[in-house]
Amino acid sequence: MLADTPAPPDATSPPASVLQAVRRFVSKNPFVVALLLLIVTALINRALQDNLFDLRSLNRNLRTFLPAIILAVGQTIVIIGGGVDLSVGAMVSMINAILTVLITQESTGPEIVGALMVGAGAGIAAGAINGFAVAYLRLQPIVTTYATSFLFAGLALLILPRPGGDISDSLQDLYRSTPLDIPFAVYVIGGLIVIWLILRSTRWAQFLYATGGKAEAAYTTGVPVNRIRFSTYVLCGLFAAAAALAYTMLTGSGSPRSGDEMTLPTVVAVVLGGTRLAGGQGGVIGTIIGVVILRLFGNIVSFANVPSWWQTLVNALIILVALAAPGIIRAIQARRSGR
Repeated sequence: MLADTPAPPDATSPPASVLQAVRRFVSKNPFVVALLLLIVTALINRALQDNLFDLRSLNRNLRTFLPAIILAVGQTIVIIGGGVDLSVGAMVSMINAILTVLITQESTGPEIVGALMVGAGAGIAAGAINGFAVAYLRLQPIVTTYATSFLFAGLALLILPRPGGDISDSLQDLYRSTPLDIPFAVYVIGGLIVIWLILRSTRWAQFLYATGGKAEAAYTTGVPVNRIRFSTYVLCGLFAAAAALAYTMLTGSGSPRSGDEMTLPTVVAVVLGGTRLAGGQGGVIGTIIGVVILRLFGNIVSFANVPSWWQTLVNALIILVALAAPGIIRAIQARRSGR
């Protein structure tokens, strides 16, 4: 019948095979979209800031971005495993307070190393509290980590009631340095990527993606779901400690509220980088790109004299879209299949 004859393909539209290939490529490399956004925001920044790519400007920007990058890496691992950590900002405040109290201008090398170990231990302990509550007590990650954020914020105020401190100049100089004319932050970011690529090749990572993708199915196949979830929060705590160290080296001082504004951007950066909020998909490289996009967007807001609340609004919209997108896609697919 004439009515059943398929319509001829539109000569102006790309072949379906090309669209499918693009879709498969983006699905396998979700950070590609973030990379395109990065190029756009970098070009707009370049138009507003002539010296954006000068070594001094690049070093200043990257060392400012670094604490958020490190923190978002830890958040990525938790989200891939099917959880979320809303206490990461409070952890940074607590560990920043610890480091500022323990490290002074007169601190010797061994004393600094000891302080770093205390800071790392505090991060691991904080992550273990979250991990135990989520993995073994089966409490909701959002509620649990939101509650513990008050605990860590309170400890930060107890340790350092008011902003202050003056850490060793040697740490600050190291953070600002440019070995071989390359910003110190670039070495740290490169190290994070290498660590992730090593982790990504391990069985632990396979269990991580399986746990985040479908925990019940993973459990029936022998994946130690509870241990994997616990380990993601412990790792997140360790990354929070590293982020706090970077923040302390950046500012040279401490504040009991230093991490207050850090939590939400880590989740937004993870979403921008292509990691699925429901877990089981994504990676660290996209998250690093996501943090840089957010920070460059902040620069645009600043240089263009746009009210700062626009940045908060955009962050919230990104999370809303990320939460709503799966439902919208399912609705579209159901509508198409019903035709």
